[in-house]
Amino acid sequence: MTSDPAARAILLVDDNAHGMVARRRVLLDLGYQVWTACSAQEALNIIAGQTAWFDVVVTDYKMPSMNGVELIAQLKVISPTTRTVLLSALVEPWGMTEASTGADAVVQKSSVEVNQLTRTVQGLLNQRVVKKPAASVKRARANSVVKNG
Repeated sequence: MTSDPAARAILLVDDNAHGMVARRRVLLDLGYQVWTACSAQEALNIIAGQTAWFDVVVTDYKMPSMNGVELIAQLKVISPTTRTVLLSALVEPWGMTEASTGADAVVQKSSVEVNQLTRTVQGLLNQRVVKKPAASVKRARANSVVKNG
């Protein structure tokens, strides 16, 4: 993984244009490549049309037709290594967590959201993606230990 922000692609998904414009500007200022989608379906269409995956998808929770949690669930099937951030004003009232939403990170919309979002995105991009070995690889390793052990 490269640490060069310009080599990192982020997809922002939000039906609120004002919020999306502000987040996009901040991430562009940090040097990231930023795409936007006004709905979960538009995001899925953009992702389907890409030959390379996005490093991070930042999505609002509350959107018409498909919410952010539903988008994240579909995204994890299409691209399991893409990091996801869920944004919502309802994080605290609804007790949204990474475990309950499937997101890699959950950020509360607030007056400090921009700082929290940028730290979160940078942290996710600096994490090494650990892929779990396939079940067949686990069985082969186990058999090898039994035979050689």
